[in-house]
Amino acid sequence: MKKPTERAPELHLDLINGTTWDLAKQEPENFTMLIFYRGLHCPVCKKYLEELQTKIDTFKDKGVNIVAASMDSEKRAKISTEKWDIESIPLAYEMSESKAREWGLYISNAIKDAEPEVFSEPALFLINKDGTIYSSSIQTMPFARPGFDDLLKSIDFILKEEYPARGGK
Repeated sequence: MKKPTERAPELHLDLINGTTWDLAKQEPENFTMLIFYRGLHCPVCKKYLEELQTKIDTFKDKGVNIVAASMDSEKRAKISTEKWDIESIPLAYEMSESKAREWGLYISNAIKDAEPEVFSEPALFLINKDGTIYSSSIQTMPFARPGFDDLLKSIDFILKEEYPARGGK
């Protein structure tokens, strides 16, 4: 797993709108925010991404590019966008298990019929303009994710105080 201040792993994924998303090609004013979500089966993911939808313009105003990605199939990802209120969030699909592990994500096996056989647990990364990791929050379960209001306040503080990435030792 990569640490803060280290170069983030490569990430190149297909988006449900028919385009591709490549971390190396991002040119945010301040950060790229990667949200790894569990998939269509996860009601906590639905609630979390729908909350992000209500704050996406505020993140953009702070110079933050956003993408949400999962190991879901294209079909399941498209169903998510049809059933969830997340129309402004770029949604990537079919992230491989090996790529999820490269990012340090925890992997789970299905315990219910509605779940995919294998999927990653949630995480949130802020990536600096130079492609290095600024911060990460990696979960083993669907619960206890970083709050978006707290993140927005933190980004204000980081930018105002030029606060460095921590935890890279």
